[in-house]
Formats: sequence, C-alpha cells, structure tokens
Amino acid sequence: MTDDSRPAPPATAAAAAAAVGLGAAPMRARRRWPLFAGLALLVVAADQLAKVLVTRGLTAGQSVDVVGDVVRIVFGQNSGALFGLFKDNALMFGLVSLAVVVLIVGYHARSASSLYLTVTLGLLLGGAIGNMLDRLRLGYVVDFVDVGIGPTRFYTFNVADSAISLAILLLFFAAIRPSLVDGGTRSTPPAVVGAPEPPAGTDDDWGDGLEPDDRREPDDGPPDGPAR
Repeated sequence: MTDDSRPAPPATAAAAAAAVGLGAAPMRARRRWPLFAGLALLVVAADQLAKVLVTRGLTAGQSVDVVGDVVRIVFGQNSGALFGLFKDNALMFGLVSLAVVVLIVGYHARSASSLYLTVTLGLLLGGAIGNMLDRLRLGYVVDFVDVGIGPTRFYTFNVADSAISLAILLLFFAAIRPSLVDGGTRSTPPAVVGAPEPPAGTDDDWGDGLEPDDRREPDDGPPDGPAR
C-alpha cells in the first residue's frame, strides 16, 4: 500500500515546474489580445466621434478658439501623412496604412506576452485605423487640433495622430530601456523546488569551505632528523 502524501520525487517536481513555466507565457499572451483589440477600438471610436462632431459643426477652414489663441479647433483636410506631411497622397497612404495594420497585428502576435508592447501596439493600431478610414472613405484625413502662439503654429492633428505619437514615444523609451518590455525579468531560470541535493561525499562537515581531498592532516612536529 502506497502513501500518496509523500512529496513528489525531484524529477517529477522539476517536470511539473517546467510544464507550468511553458504554459504560463501562452496563457498570458491570450489574455493580452482583448486588451490589444479593446484599446485599438477605443482610439478609433474616440477619433471618429471627434471628427464627426467637427465636420458637422464647422465648415472646412473654419476655426473656434478654445484656450484663447493658443488652442483652437479647426476643420482641416489633410491629404498627406502624419501632421500634414507629403500632401496629395491620401490614397497611397491609405494603402500603406492597411499594410501597417497587418504588420502591427502580426508583430503583436509574436510579442503578446508583454503588457508594455500590448498597450503600445494597441495605441499604434488604433491610430493607424482611424486615419486609414478617413483616407479610404473621404480621400483626406480630418485634422482639428491647432496649437500655437500667434503666427507660430504646430501641425494640426487629431486623436489618431496623438495615439500614434504616444506609441512612438513608448517605443523610443523601450529602445532606451529594454527592461520595460520584458518587465525586468532575468533569463536565469528559477530554482526548482525539490531538486536533488549534492552527493553526501561533497558535504563540508568541517565548515572550512574545503573539499575532503584538499585538507591535510596537521603536523605533529618537526620531521625526524637523518638516521644515525
């Protein structure tokens, strides 16, 4: 009759720990997908809603002061890329955005175990989709946030541009400090509970840190002189 309450042998404990470690990463990766998709959808919804309000309330080129002349809401039509760069290429950038969306999703599939990258790529995906919808549907991107002082103005942008800029900033921080991506974990595997102990012959019973073969018997006195 066997006693099932005894601890598992070292080999069994090690195998169980390895199985848990192997299954933890895919499980975490599966949990990241709802966050990734939900964050992207949130950015798209906020971006499209803001653009609808602007296009319905303003005519093209019209602006409204929000914080004096520093922050204004203006109905801008951007036929180029981010922040109005490379104008009159909306269709080309729309197709490029579609390819970027596919690349972002594919890259997340390979790095979904990182919470930092999930948030970063979710913001990047939402921004890319938000501007892509404008380019494919309208032929231009609706920009509406105008910031500056007097004649010195920054590029007009929108919610999607803000999400993309924040994602790029997070990627820059990750390049400087890679521990942000992996959470600061070390590559050294943790100690396995129940690992076999060293052989009994190697125990340091004397407490001097030496192996048995390294010790010498103490000398009883000076060696005997030459035989007479």
